[in-house]
Amino acid sequence: QVQLVESGGGLVQAGGSLRLSCTASGNIFSINDMGWYRQAPGKQRELVAAITSGGSTNYVDTVKGRFTISRDNAKNTVYLQMNSLKPEDTAVYYCNADVRTRWSQKDYWGQGTQVTVSS
Repeated sequence: QVQLVESGGGLVQAGGSLRLSCTASGNIFSINDMGWYRQAPGKQRELVAAITSGGSTNYVDTVKGRFTISRDNAKNTVYLQMNSLKPEDTAVYYCNADVRTRWSQKDYWGQGTQVTVSS
């Protein structure tokens, strides 16, 4: 079984920074794409940023220039550095990973971490 555990959420004032981490553990053979999604109250879950195993990245337009996604393949960990945070960034942030095990390849999700940005 594979588990994704997130950390780093919290309450921050507008203009502040937070760094989210997500580590995958279990019977992992390899991890392809990893990403961060978020879901605000009353809204659909949206992709915030994604990174391939080779390090290529993409971002939703609303966070470009403020957020940076990175990963440490040796640690099966993905990070999201969030700077210049705005109240509209408030949401539950979920980690996602496309994981290959000995028996299958599928998406796994973390439990979510709350990010709250006060004005």
